[in-house]
Amino acid sequence: MVQQTAGGNAAFHNFHNDYAHIEDPNERRRLALAEIDKAPFGWYHVRAVVVAGVGFFTDAYDIFAINLASQMLGIVYWYGTSHKGVIPSNSDTAIKVATSGGTVIGQVGFGYLADVVGRKKMYGLELIIIIVATLAQALTSASPSMSVVGLLVFWRVIMGIGIGGDYPLSSIITSEFATTKWRGAMMGSVFAMQGIGQFVASIIALICAAGFKNSLKTAKSAATCGGVCRLAVDKSWRVVIGFGAVPGCVALYYRLTIPETPRYTFDVSRDVVKAGSDIKAYVAGKAEGHPDEVLRAQTYQAETQQLEIPKASWADFIHHYGQWRHGKVLLGTAGSWFFLDVAFYGLGLNNSIVLAAIGYSGGSNVYHVLYNTAVGNLILVCAGAIPGYWVTVALVDTVGRKPIQIMGFVMLTILFVIIGFAYHKLNGHALLALYVLAQFFFNFGPNATTFIVPGECFPTRYRSTSHGLSAASGKLGAIIAQVVFGPLRTRGAKPGATGAAASPWLNHVMEIFALFMLCGIFTSLLIPETKRKTLEQLAGEVPGTPEYDPVSSGHRGSATGVPPHHKGSSDGSREEMPAESNTEKMV
Repeated sequence: MVQQTAGGNAAFHNFHNDYAHIEDPNERRRLALAEIDKAPFGWYHVRAVVVAGVGFFTDAYDIFAINLASQMLGIVYWYGTSHKGVIPSNSDTAIKVATSGGTVIGQVGFGYLADVVGRKKMYGLELIIIIVATLAQALTSASPSMSVVGLLVFWRVIMGIGIGGDYPLSSIITSEFATTKWRGAMMGSVFAMQGIGQFVASIIALICAAGFKNSLKTAKSAATCGGVCRLAVDKSWRVVIGFGAVPGCVALYYRLTIPETPRYTFDVSRDVVKAGSDIKAYVAGKAEGHPDEVLRAQTYQAETQQLEIPKASWADFIHHYGQWRHGKVLLGTAGSWFFLDVAFYGLGLNNSIVLAAIGYSGGSNVYHVLYNTAVGNLILVCAGAIPGYWVTVALVDTVGRKPIQIMGFVMLTILFVIIGFAYHKLNGHALLALYVLAQFFFNFGPNATTFIVPGECFPTRYRSTSHGLSAASGKLGAIIAQVVFGPLRTRGAKPGATGAAASPWLNHVMEIFALFMLCGIFTSLLIPETKRKTLEQLAGEVPGTPEYDPVSSGHRGSATGVPPHHKGSSDGSREEMPAESNTEKMV
C-alpha cells in the first residue's frame, strides 16, 4: 500500500490520497485523474480560481498602474526642468518595457523550473517576488548617485520576473486541478481577473485624486505643480503602485500550502513519499521533510519501473517537439501569442487620442488632469475589456477555444484595416467605437485563448515549459510594440507638435498591426481544439482517439504501438506495464 501524502486546503483537494490503497500506479493514476476530470463543479473549483486569479489581478494591476503613475512621476521628478513636469518619452518607455523584459525571463525560467522541481515548490515564490518588488518601487526615491528611473527600471524587471512566473504556474495548476467539462471557464476566469486589476488600478488613482483634491487644485498645470501639490502627487503615485501588493498578500498562504498536482506527482516526480513529506513539513513551517529513506527508495524504484509515461529529458523534449504533429502545436501557441501581443500593446498608442475624443483628456488644473485620466481609463476598461473577458468565460466550453481565437483574429484584422486606412477620415467618436470593439474582440478572442490553450494541449512533463515559451513569445511581441512601433508613430513629427500632429505615422502603424492579426489567423490553424477533452487525451495518451501517440505516451509494448490491453478500447484504462526509462533527467 502506498503511503499517503499530506497537504491540501480548502482551495486544493488532495486527490492522491483517495487512491493510495491501489498497488498498480498506472491504475491509481487513471482513477485519480478520472476523479478530477469528472468532478461536478463546486465551491472547491471557485476557491481554486480565486486563489490563482488573485495573482493575475495583481499582475494586471501592477502593469496598468504604471500607465497612471508615470504621469505623476513626471510632475514629481521633472518639475522645474526643461521638461516642465512631463516625464521624458525615453524614460517612460524604459520603465514600461522593463516589466515586459523581466516577464520574459520569468515565463521561461519559472515555466522550466515548474516542470523540473514541481508546481508546488515554485507556486507562491513568484507572488513573493511581486510583493517585494512592488513595495520596493513604492519606497523608491532619487538620490545624488541614483536616478529614480534607474531604480524603478531595476525593481520593475524584478517584478516582471514574478509576473512572468505567474503565467505558466497559474494556468497549469488551474488546468491540472480543473474538471474537464468546465476547464476552459475556470482558466478563463483566472485570466479575466486582469480586467478587474485594471479596473481597480483606475479606482485607486481616482481615490488618490479625490483625496488630495484641495492640494492638487493649487496648480494649473504640471509645470506649476510645486509645494503642496507636488507633495500630494508624490504620495499618490506611491499609493497607486504600492496597493498592488495588498491582494498578493491575501492569496499567499493558499498558494504556499497547495499540494503538488496529482499529474505532476505521477508523471514527473514519481517520488510520492518524498513529495508527501515535503508538503507536510512545509505546512508545519519546516524547510523540508525527512521521510523514511528505505520506504522512499523502495516506493520510488517500484513506481519508476511500472509507470508507462516517459521520463522528461532533453533528448525526449527534442524528439517530442521534433515531430511535426507536436512541434506545430508549440509553433501555433507561441506564434499566435506573439502576433496578438504586438497589436494588443500597440493599441494603447491610441489611448490619449481616444480619451480626448470622450472629453477625458487634460483639465483646468492638476486635479482635473489626474481625475480625467483615471475616469477615462475606467470607461475604456469597462466598455471593452471586462465584457470581452467574461463573454469568453461564458462561451469557451461550448463554442470552443479555436473558433473563438480565429474569430477574434478575423475581427481584429478588419478593425485594424478600418482604423489604419480610414484613420484621417474618422472623427473622435468613430475612433472610440472602433477602439472599444477592438478591446472587446481582443478579450473575447485571442487574448484569452492564447492563455488557455497552452495550459491544456501539452504533456504534463513539458506543460509548464511549453506554456512559458508561448507566453514569453507574446511578451517579445509586446516589447517590439513598445520599443519599435512606439517611436515609429512619431516619425516625421515636428518639435512641439500636439494631438494628431504628434503621431503622423500612427495610421501606418495600425495598418501594420492588421497584418500581424492576419498572420495570427494562420498560426491559430495549427492549434488543436481542446474543448471537453481530458489533458491525457490531448497529450496523446488515450488509445482510440485522434490524438493518440504511442511513443509520446510510452505505449511501445507491441508492433502496433498499442499495449494489448488497450486494443479495441478508447476509455483510457490501462494495466500495469513496464515503460522504457530515460536516465537523462531534464535538469
